[in-house]
Amino acid sequence: MSHFLQFLGPNEEPLLLHPLVLSILAFILILLFKWSSTLPNNNKNPPPSPPKLPIIGNLHQIGLHPHHSLQDLAQLYGPLMLLQFGKVPTLVVSSADAAQEIMKTHDVVFANRPKTRIFKKLSYNFEDVAMAPYGEYWRQMKSILVLHLLSNKKVQSFRAVREEELSLLIEKIRQSCSSSAVNLSEAFAEFTMDIICRVALGRKYGEGEGESGRNFKELLGEVMELLGVINVGDYMPWLAWVSRVNGLDAKAEKVAKQLDDFLEGVIEEHINGQKKGNDNHDLENEDQKDFVDVLLWVQKENVIGFSIERDVFTAGTDTTYSVLEWVMTELLRHPKTMKKMQNEVREIARNKKDIREVDLDEMHYLTAVIKETLRLHPILPLFNSSRIM
Repeated sequence: MSHFLQFLGPNEEPLLLHPLVLSILAFILILLFKWSSTLPNNNKNPPPSPPKLPIIGNLHQIGLHPHHSLQDLAQLYGPLMLLQFGKVPTLVVSSADAAQEIMKTHDVVFANRPKTRIFKKLSYNFEDVAMAPYGEYWRQMKSILVLHLLSNKKVQSFRAVREEELSLLIEKIRQSCSSSAVNLSEAFAEFTMDIICRVALGRKYGEGEGESGRNFKELLGEVMELLGVINVGDYMPWLAWVSRVNGLDAKAEKVAKQLDDFLEGVIEEHINGQKKGNDNHDLENEDQKDFVDVLLWVQKENVIGFSIERDVFTAGTDTTYSVLEWVMTELLRHPKTMKKMQNEVREIARNKKDIREVDLDEMHYLTAVIKETLRLHPILPLFNSSRIM
């Protein structure tokens, strides 16, 4: 060990004192100082922050389950803490009061979304309603959603679709459970996709709809997988080349094109159907029009917006059946709760052939179970939602 820091012999100068080594160390220190000085530090009273390392910041403190790691850090540093992920300063909010301040009181300040390479490729260069920057374009896109697609009148107009698909799901489970186990995850996923496809596209594109249905289901799975990928180049721009080498960029471009081609086919199908039926798009008198019909009318009226369709699927499929899975899981874990909820449902459904959506307003305990499930198992346990304007 006595010769570890020396060159070839005992008479040589120690390695750490060699002029070349000292020059390199000095150069590295200058670079690190310059890098740290570029980080935003305008706030004279920033939120508490755990110690960070040069270059990577606090990335080393995020384990395989980021939401668990952040919860542990929040217990030490409070509900508002500032982390540094590479070159990206990140404000972590982990309490209801703090979240209300950010998402409601100061929502305009935090209205923009982080711009990542994957989102750019999957959102028409940040032009869909979920990723568009806050401004006039975003306000118009949101207005289309609120007025034409997600209004209470429009949602209620598809009640028959939801009730029909629910009846099919119950019948499928009833027929299968007598002879074999039922994979509820797959059943819920198909149930959710069938409803969304009928509402948004006008017909089903699920497993039972042939090759196009299988391809569409696989395509949505790839979209959700890409949205969950952490791209190191988003946090360390000098490593942006990694996503080109490992094929992530190519995969995102391929999936975006496949989804585009699928939706183009759906649009052509609707346009051809309208021509044959001499459809005049009188939306005021036709509540049963699907989302594509509505958006075609919007486009015809020279109002911006057709990239909304992607948001409908990515935001509606995985999130909905995930809630159903967790509700069933928690009920199996808590038999007393399941029994109490069953009693409520049976009491309200007494002397009725079927349960309708209107009956849900009377099922207060069921509503409480769903809300508690959402509290325990948020759909997105880690939500990178906002970017300061």
